[in-house]
Amino acid sequence: MNADSLKGLLENILEKKISIEEGVARIRDLSYVDVGCAKIDTQRELRVGYPEVIYCPGKTTEQIKNIVQAMVERDTNILATKASEEVFSEIRKICPDAVYHSLARAVTIRRKEIVTPDGYIAVVTAGTSDLPVAEEAVVTAEFCGNRVQTIVDVGVAGIHRLFDKLDVIRGARVIIVVAGMEGALPSIVGGLVDKPVIAVPTSVGYGASFQGLAALLTMLNSCAAGVCVVNIDNGFGAGYMASMINRLR
Repeated sequence: MNADSLKGLLENILEKKISIEEGVARIRDLSYVDVGCAKIDTQRELRVGYPEVIYCPGKTTEQIKNIVQAMVERDTNILATKASEEVFSEIRKICPDAVYHSLARAVTIRRKEIVTPDGYIAVVTAGTSDLPVAEEAVVTAEFCGNRVQTIVDVGVAGIHRLFDKLDVIRGARVIIVVAGMEGALPSIVGGLVDKPVIAVPTSVGYGASFQGLAALLTMLNSCAAGVCVVNIDNGFGAGYMASMINRLR
């Protein structure tokens, strides 16, 4: 339920296209829907602009199917993150038009179009190994209605590659920079642009990278003032935040 659908519901009641009792029954679902294993926040899109997202790890396939079924019945756009191919196969039994983004390990189901902001989001990766996390950010941002430009493999080991793409990066309204190893790239980008930079540390790297902790600490200690940081491998969080920034007027 978003603002437009709520307005439409109230207009239908006013014009007597549906009964007051049916309208009350629909409004009752505005808070949440209890499917046993989860309480689906059907009001979230109305409050924050985007529907609830399904985080798949820790949930059984049957639980995920129940959640998807309830959301499909309410004509909601659906994004499921960290989803396996097995989970996708089960979702397709409910929703044949579901799409699996294998690199991002994400499932998307579109029931309605989202208005695209004028600006675009740039997603920049330090290395090719960072692409799965970057792709999760891309899928999330596009799911939220944004245009995305992706710049791949421009890390500090060959920094001249970054400079060739600066026009595209500087043209974005917000920039996501994804890096593992020592995580230095967001600081460099932050010192070259006048746009907010969302840094995403990845768990890519050898032993002393501590599964992304080294990159996280580097990014948190960035001396570039326009850099903020999300959690390790959290491409979804970066894509969601970038979308919120891109929609600001």
